[in-house]
Amino acid sequence: MALLPLSIFVYLLTLSPAVLGGDKLGELHAWAPSLNINLHFFLDGLSLLFALLITGFGTLIMLYAGGYLKGHPLLGRFYLYLTLFMTAMLGLVLAGNIISIFVFWELTSISSYLLIGFNQDKEKSRNSALQALLVTGLGGMALMGGLILLGMAGGSYTLSELLERGDVVRNHGLYLPALVLLLLGAFTKSAQFPFHFWLPNAMEAPTPVSAYLHSATMVKAGVYLLARLTPVMGGTDEWQYTLMMVGGITTVLGALLATQHVDLKAILAYTTISALGLLVTMTGIGTAPAMEAMVVFLLAHALYKGTLFLVAGNVDHATGTRDLTQLTGLSGSMRYTAVAALLAGMSMAGILPFFGFIGKELLYEASLQESPFRWMLFAVSFFSGMVFVAVAIALSYGVFWRRSTSPTPLQHPDKPLLYLPPVVLASAGLVFGLLPGFFVTPLLRRAAESMLGVEQVFELALWHGFTLALGLSVLTVLLGYVVYRYANRLLSYASRFNRLYLFGPANLYQLTLKGFLIGATKITATIQNGYLRSYIVAIVTAQISLVILALWDGGPRLELGNRLHELSQLRLYEVVLLLMVVSALIFLFKSQSRLTSIAIMGIVGYSAALLYILFGAPDVAATQLLIETLTVVIFVLILHKLPAFKYLSHASERYKYVLLSLTFGAVMTYVILIVKQYPLDSELKAYYGLNSYLLAHGRNIVNVILVDFRAFDTLGEIVVLAVAAIGIMAMLKLRMQKGDKP
Repeated sequence: MALLPLSIFVYLLTLSPAVLGGDKLGELHAWAPSLNINLHFFLDGLSLLFALLITGFGTLIMLYAGGYLKGHPLLGRFYLYLTLFMTAMLGLVLAGNIISIFVFWELTSISSYLLIGFNQDKEKSRNSALQALLVTGLGGMALMGGLILLGMAGGSYTLSELLERGDVVRNHGLYLPALVLLLLGAFTKSAQFPFHFWLPNAMEAPTPVSAYLHSATMVKAGVYLLARLTPVMGGTDEWQYTLMMVGGITTVLGALLATQHVDLKAILAYTTISALGLLVTMTGIGTAPAMEAMVVFLLAHALYKGTLFLVAGNVDHATGTRDLTQLTGLSGSMRYTAVAALLAGMSMAGILPFFGFIGKELLYEASLQESPFRWMLFAVSFFSGMVFVAVAIALSYGVFWRRSTSPTPLQHPDKPLLYLPPVVLASAGLVFGLLPGFFVTPLLRRAAESMLGVEQVFELALWHGFTLALGLSVLTVLLGYVVYRYANRLLSYASRFNRLYLFGPANLYQLTLKGFLIGATKITATIQNGYLRSYIVAIVTAQISLVILALWDGGPRLELGNRLHELSQLRLYEVVLLLMVVSALIFLFKSQSRLTSIAIMGIVGYSAALLYILFGAPDVAATQLLIETLTVVIFVLILHKLPAFKYLSHASERYKYVLLSLTFGAVMTYVILIVKQYPLDSELKAYYGLNSYLLAHGRNIVNVILVDFRAFDTLGEIVVLAVAAIGIMAMLKLRMQKGDKP
């Protein structure tokens, strides 16, 4: 399975010389040209960076999953879900049409739902998957509206054209609503405050999912969207202040919450939230140094966080626990995993000569630029960096290298397929730090240029001399070590914040979801109460309301005075049939027997069939006769199995249904008379009349329309009836024991 992402990764590398040379590659496939929707794929520096991350990580995750889930009965299904997600992510970052961006965006939400809820036998996994789907799905709906407004404001749905019309979009009246909707979509996907709560809960997914979705791909989809749309939507106060504020709050909150947990995956999840907040903050600053810091930190974070997620999975797989307080001295029994954890931890802490060190220095330099918020932005970056150092020490040194008289025992030894992927990722963080100019610098420079819209002088190096950023980096490491040493005290204070969580977004989500479920239950109990009359009342009432609403203001008016003379043209048999139907309905109203009611309804149906015959519709009459006969026969056959007949004893309740029936009949009569008064001038009638025999070789135009001209529509109706019949047969064949739940 790893061959597919590996082959795509190699193919992208063959395209990289052209992209790094400044070219922008594209390919167009018409999809719905009339709606300006095309499968337009677009490759520049930014999309190449993300595509390489998706396929490179995908290759290693496929290998890792083979070892982590070895022997799992649903491993094939897992590979299918993972491949679907990877395809959706590739489509998202390579899409050159904003409507196709939305399509692939939603596919990532659906496929991530399947992956997070992979352990479907666990209630917590199912709830976490549903939560992720609801939050990101609602954000996706907002995104759809924002992208449509963006296309309207920019006059195009093609991404390359929109990137050149930033001034037009920013000065358009739709800019602000489009911005709000787009930010909602990006913030929900990238777990920004107040939508951050779904990401830690998604850690119920298997470790390969956490490492792939929540470190390098899915959660960075929102960051990609913001980066991609920066040339179009960026540059305004609304954009800058919103991103800096939301990103800053998310950064600090994620770092704080990370210090209050002992579960390895929970700690990594909250530091991921903090890192995503930093990426959004840098995007909001929008300067060249900030964009440079953003792309460098994005790559560095993906490498070390992906490694640490895999390390956490190895530890859990080998020891059976992820509790930080129960893990120690594992370097002797998990040597290669320990080395990977050490390398990734040093990169996360920003230690020379790792790539994370370069990213941390650039973050500090971008934060300290001249701006009214420079010290606030620096404080956010510094605080998160300090927590990252403490977490890095705890997850590398504390778990593996700290001396212990009783190391945590293993349930089984480490396996090559489990430790090779994290070793490769961690080594990449070291190699990119030692040789940043070999491939990384040109790639990241083109990615930054895609966001800024102009060429940049972009050089990465480990050593810039004794600068302020270097001093702050050293101070971060020292204070981070202090935080690590006093982590137990921090955990003891964490319980004091539990009351605050009652008012947090996670609890608000639960209350909202609970309210929706209670409301849905009550509405369903009211509408779906088991009585056919209630369903008919709801349908009829809705129909009457819609017709009255359409005719109330500005609708066509019936000239009833000009049509009264038609009553004198009624024939005797028409009056007799009418009196027969009315008499039957009166008897039906008085009936207290189900058998009598069935017989009377048969009279009404047969009378309608006679009317069809008299007015020249013998095929419809034949259908009506067959249906009425079959209905009466079936009712008589199953009469003894039906529940007791419930007669409406209260006159007010009976007359309510009579009044509703008369109203419905009057409204439908009014509509039919209006249709006759304003006949539709349609070319279809002439077309069907001329071509029914010539094209379909049928003389009955109605049959030809149903079978030939509207064949797919008729096929759909047949499928619906077939599915309903299968469901009924399944219910009839079901033999439940007494007390079983249906």
